[in-house]
Amino acid sequence: MLEITDLHATVDGKAILNGLTLSVGAGQVHAIMGPNGAGKSTLSYVLAGRAGYEVTGGSVTLDGRDLLALPAHERAAAGLFLGLQYPVEIPGVSNLLFLRTALNAQRKLRGEAEASGAEFMKLIKVEAEGLGLSMDMLKRPVNVGFSGGEKKRNEMVQMAVLRPRVAVLDETDSGLDIDALRVVADGINRMRAPDRATLLITHYQRVLDYVVPDRVHVLVAGRIERSGGPELAHQLEREGYVRVAA
Repeated sequence: MLEITDLHATVDGKAILNGLTLSVGAGQVHAIMGPNGAGKSTLSYVLAGRAGYEVTGGSVTLDGRDLLALPAHERAAAGLFLGLQYPVEIPGVSNLLFLRTALNAQRKLRGEAEASGAEFMKLIKVEAEGLGLSMDMLKRPVNVGFSGGEKKRNEMVQMAVLRPRVAVLDETDSGLDIDALRVVADGINRMRAPDRATLLITHYQRVLDYVVPDRVHVLVAGRIERSGGPELAHQLEREGYVRVAA
């Protein structure tokens, strides 16, 4: 589903990704772990098409389609979702307006009919209730006045409504207490399906107690240095990145 081959990328002229190769199949959850500065967030931004991140080599395909040839909004319409480590606030724009606009923009690019107001409200109520986000919060400006946990739950609602083919989640567990972590993990698990894939970027093993990955990859200096099953995350927790990736 998501195929990354020998990917090289720079930021401000500095090489960050140095030949990263990774394949995430349909129905799978892959976790990427690594030390600070390894290139984890850079990978997520490159996949999403963020400005300032220059690809200097390699390829990325989503369902066989050249992802790197598409602008950011077309990557989203093709089925890519990026969950941010630090979700931004958007004053003056309600969650409801933001999400309905995003959903219908993607549907339009795919040649699908737009969601009616009634259809959209039915969909978002179901997803928001499942993630403990009230309708009052959905009427508020995007992430304004939200706690860290509420922002991450809000992102899970966004993901559930948009139903991406591939979700790239950049440290979604960052800054969460145990209750919020469980809610967010439940949101990720609810999206698991045979026709979807998830790339979960994290520093810590604890989220993987709730979202059990099919594969765990160790990213060091812009390359995947080691891959394994869920037990690799426990080994990293015990021994650290230097010993495991050596």
